Amino acid sequence: MQNVSGGESLGGAVLVAVQLPGVSDAEHEASLVELGRLVRTLGYQVVGTVSQRRDAPSAAAVLGEGKLKELAEITGGTGKVPSGAPQRKSKVRRRWEAERGEPEQKEEPEADEDPSRPKLIAVDHEISPSQARNLERATGVPVLDRTGIIVEIFHRHARSREARLQVEIARLTYVAPRLRESGTSERQQGRGAGESALELDRRKIRDRVAELREELAAIQQRDENRRHQREGQLRVALVGYTNAGKSSLMRALTGSHVLVQDKLFATLDTTVRALHPETKPRILVSDTVGFIKKLPHDLVASFRSTLDEAHEASLLLYVVDAADPMHEEELAVTRSVLREIGADAAPSRLVMNKCDLLSDEARAALGALHPDAILMSAHQPEDVARLRQAIVDFFETSMVEDEIVVPYAEQKLVGEIYETARVLSEAYEETGVRVRVKGMPAVLSRLRQREGSSAAGRGRR
Repeated sequence: MQNVSGGESLGGAVLVAVQLPGVSDAEHEASLVELGRLVRTLGYQVVGTVSQRRDAPSAAAVLGEGKLKELAEITGGTGKVPSGAPQRKSKVRRRWEAERGEPEQKEEPEADEDPSRPKLIAVDHEISPSQARNLERATGVPVLDRTGIIVEIFHRHARSREARLQVEIARLTYVAPRLRESGTSERQQGRGAGESALELDRRKIRDRVAELREELAAIQQRDENRRHQREGQLRVALVGYTNAGKSSLMRALTGSHVLVQDKLFATLDTTVRALHPETKPRILVSDTVGFIKKLPHDLVASFRSTLDEAHEASLLLYVVDAADPMHEEELAVTRSVLREIGADAAPSRLVMNKCDLLSDEARAALGALHPDAILMSAHQPEDVARLRQAIVDFFETSMVEDEIVVPYAEQKLVGEIYETARVLSEAYEETGVRVRVKGMPAVLSRLRQREGSSAAGRGRR
């Protein structure tokens, strides 16, 4: 797979899909539209679509014989899958052919270099390496399934070291079973003797993945320590489908300059910022990686640590693109993925974003369908202020008041109180500072324990 950079088009792409039993026409069409957006994010332009109703994708090349020929007419291929494995030649055979001047036989014809021909076939299913290989033979065009496209997009958009490691693990895991034996493969000599080039490449991939996992574990341990330091702080996680507007909302709520792009999976790195204007105690807001239908399991597993921000949040905001006709299905996908990683237990609010793109009638209908949802636009300051107040009110209802006496010898505890709770009053007494505070019960309980341990330490002295 190639690393795509820049915004220039890499050529045309043809979408291929099989409509399975139980999938409605609307669902099938929506899936193709989404595949088209994925392809465009990768840098290709959609130039055609070949779709077929089948009980299951063809085991040979996804499509049936007739549709395969139709696809080949677009790509300039033969439309036929060569039978049998490529013939291997011994060194003696190749030397004999070279001495006779016979041209080396190619395993398959070279692809047409006509610039108008499509450069990619995008399959809206997860397909096997043999299916991909047969499609390429029949069409003369490289093939990526939905998983491969998503992995490539992640590879392009990963910026932090952690995200790059996570994506490379998923990418190598995807590539390994798709490596192909060349027709001139020879056994290795010396180190790794007896291995073919293919076996050697696969072993190198396994070793590389092991190295990446070890490095990733060290980074995740560091992040775990950082999350532990934030324990007790109020935390809000923005979760939702890719391109639902989470980053725009993050920027509006926190005043941070996070990346905002109208692309799928523009954000892969978790960003944590304080709600702005700041509150007492502080409320932290985190942006998370977006979800999508048929999100590859390897990527879900790789980004499990990133999604821990959602797992440990005090409040989940489900951000939905209200202007997307398939927003109900997208919300279901988000809930499903969070359920899969066990991060759906926290209290949540539904935020219907991009409502400025709806008509008054559509907005009223949406409000009737989701009466508890917050209908808004991240680009409308009054809507953002209303959402901010809803976040503050959510935590406010759970806060309680208490008094803590801080000995004069333990004044550093006063700073911690100001960091994690709201100070209502201070009174300087003979034994120390009596602080009346308002905060979350768990935080006040921990501060009480610190107060108790301080008193015990003074008693021992």
